[in-house]
This record gives sequence, structure tokens and C-alpha cells, in this order.
Amino acid sequence: MLNSNIYNVLVTGSNGQLGSEIKELSKEYSYNFFFTDRSNIDITSKESIKEFCRTNNINVIINCAAYTAVDKAQTDEINADLINRKAVKKLALVSQELNIKLIHISTDYVFDGKNFKPYCEEFQTNPQSIYGKTKLDGENEMRDINPKNSIIIRTSWVYSYYGNNFVKTMLRLGKEKEELGVIFDQIGTPTYAKDLAKIILDIVPQINNQKVEIYNYSNEGVLSWYDFAKEIMKMAKLDCKIKAIETYQYPTPAKRPHFSLLNKNKIKSTFNIEIPYWKDGLDDCLRRLGERR
Repeated sequence: MLNSNIYNVLVTGSNGQLGSEIKELSKEYSYNFFFTDRSNIDITSKESIKEFCRTNNINVIINCAAYTAVDKAQTDEINADLINRKAVKKLALVSQELNIKLIHISTDYVFDGKNFKPYCEEFQTNPQSIYGKTKLDGENEMRDINPKNSIIIRTSWVYSYYGNNFVKTMLRLGKEKEELGVIFDQIGTPTYAKDLAKIILDIVPQINNQKVEIYNYSNEGVLSWYDFAKEIMKMAKLDCKIKAIETYQYPTPAKRPHFSLLNKNKIKSTFNIEIPYWKDGLDDCLRRLGERR
């Protein structure tokens, strides 16, 4: 345990999947936490952020706030840009001025998904959606401002006990339907938000860099959405049959990456961490939801 006087941690977007998991884990850490949402801090206002940080002597910000409605962003670029780019810029400016550690969460959607080997942090970005573009723009604003002791964590396929996500959708549909078509030609790895939350809280004291660093994080393993759905039904003992379909059979406004496997060697070696296997995360989530059979 660390001295509680050391870290005063501001968590933005604390009602989302990741923010909620951090909140639940917070009692295990001797940091002083400040959980916020749009009702008590305006992260699009530099003055609002700065005043909150000064008043509460904040020295770590974990930015979980994001515009994550991937398809809606295609027709709502102004709001997606406001949260995913402009707010990140304001947080980075305040972090630089007040010497605050900033941990910002980004996404695999910054890549085009045309790779055939896992994406390393330095690989060429090429977002194929407004969501992906605004998230990359946020990364670039943060890197341009370059507050020291700050990191960007790119993650993928996030689900948790909280909020709306793929796991909960599959559980609901698995009880309602005899058969479901699920995409098999998009490959990646799910991220259990509880596992990511624990990593973030564990590495806070170790972040010590002069320029913004980018790290990849998801659970271990490789699978398709089809494989993920099959395992959810198997663990929950639901009789719903999962049928493999191709992406074109399930058109969406925003283009998804076909391949978004993330290479996680950098975060593992830098912070000396082990990453849980995806099935272990799913097992824990289903148990918490009371759906493990």
C-alpha cells in the first residue's frame, strides 16, 4: 500500500464501464479518489479542470471519459470531437501546467485493421471511422502538448459488469432467440474492464517518463466475435445456436477493423505485469452477473 498522502486521483467518466470498475477496486488502494462525471466537472473547459485540480490538489488524472457510440459518431462528429479530442487537449494542458500525471484511454480503432500481425504501438495509424479519427486526434493533441509522466493506453473490445456491452447483449439475446448470427471475420481480443482498471491503478506509481508514451492493453488470446459469443453461451449454458456470418451480412454505419490484435509486450515489460487470459476475465464477469452455470 502507498501513503494515501501521495496520490490524489481524479477519475473522469467515472460512470462508464472502466470508471465504474476503477470505483469498485478503489477500496483496495490507499489513493485519494475523486470520481467525477459531467455533473461536477466540465472536461471541455480548461478553467473547470484547473479549478477542480487545484482545489483538490490532484496529481493524477485517469481519463475514462469518451464518446464511444461508434455508429452515432458518423453523424455526430461535433460531439465526438468535443469529448475525444478537445477535452483531451484541455486535460493535457492542465496536466502540463500543474505537473499532473495523465493516463488517457484510447482504442484499436486508430488502426485500419488491414494488418496480419499484432499491432505494435508505433505502427502506422489509419482510422476508418469518425470515432477512430477523433480518438487519434485526441492522442495527437496530447502528444503535441506532451505533459511528462503521462501515458496513452489503447485497448479493444471492452466489456464489464457495468454498462451496455457485447457480453450483456449476447446473454439477453441468448435467452430470447434459438439462433444468432455473429461475425467471424473480425479478429482481436476482448478487454475485461476490471482487468484494465487493476493494471491502471497498479502502474500509477511507476509512470515516470519525459514524453507521452503509448501502450497497448487487452486480455491475452486471439479470437473472433463469433468465438466470443460461442464461449459466452457455453459458460452461461444457453441453448442459443451461434451461426458464423461475414461482416458484409451485418452492415453498420461505421467501419470496424477486420484485424485489431494488439501487441502488449511493451506494457508487460515496462511495468513487469502479467495479463489475464480472456476466458478468465469472461468467467469472472459472468460470475459477478450471476450468469455462470
